[in-house]
Amino acid sequence: VEVAGHACQVFEPARPSEHGYTVLYLHCNRGAKLAAYPAFTREFDRHGLRVIQPMTGQSWWTDRPWEEFDPSITAEAYVRGPVLEYVAERWGARPPRIALLGVSMGGQGALRLAYKYPQQFPVVAAISPAIDFQKRIEEGVDPGLDAMYRDAEDARQDSATLHIHPLNWPRHQYFCCDPADVRWHDSADRLRMKLWSLGVPFDCDLETEAGGHSFEYAEHMAPRVIDFLAERLERERLRVV
Repeated sequence: VEVAGHACQVFEPARPSEHGYTVLYLHCNRGAKLAAYPAFTREFDRHGLRVIQPMTGQSWWTDRPWEEFDPSITAEAYVRGPVLEYVAERWGARPPRIALLGVSMGGQGALRLAYKYPQQFPVVAAISPAIDFQKRIEEGVDPGLDAMYRDAEDARQDSATLHIHPLNWPRHQYFCCDPADVRWHDSADRLRMKLWSLGVPFDCDLETEAGGHSFEYAEHMAPRVIDFLAERLERERLRVV
């Protein structure tokens, strides 16, 4: 479908949840479509979860302009604006019945969005999140990040870990990373330690090995990750305010 001039992938389960539960899926920097992850769509279907996947290229889901996506709206603003409006109009789904899910680039984007706007996104899961994305600037392998940030330190200051507020955080968060993922596992472990030291509740798996930073690992983790999202969306619905 097209949303505000940009393509989005949409998944409709055979029997959608009666409560309108929806997943906002943020893709990796390869722009992999949902069809690349059959284990994901099987789990979405099993739980009756509708899914929308905005396609924003190598935007890193930041609130910095990325010309190749759109010169007038950032990826973050696009997700929080036109995409949420589309989901509300098409499916009648509104926060907090919308969960964030992302892989790699999308995983860090999902966490960052949830840390910045925890009341809007109280349920979030990330697979192989590329949290310390400033590494790609240091290595000189990402011209997009070079265009969005002055230097690696500027990017680090905008990383997911630095957006955690000790008194205002998503009530339900899960992240996982394969120990063989040599690029991103350390930053996921640092996130774990920071959350633990702040007393922020979270669930994580940094021990399971299933292929390193790969589609195989993402598919292996799909059942437990999507189980988490479905269960926590239900818990959030039943929460007494």
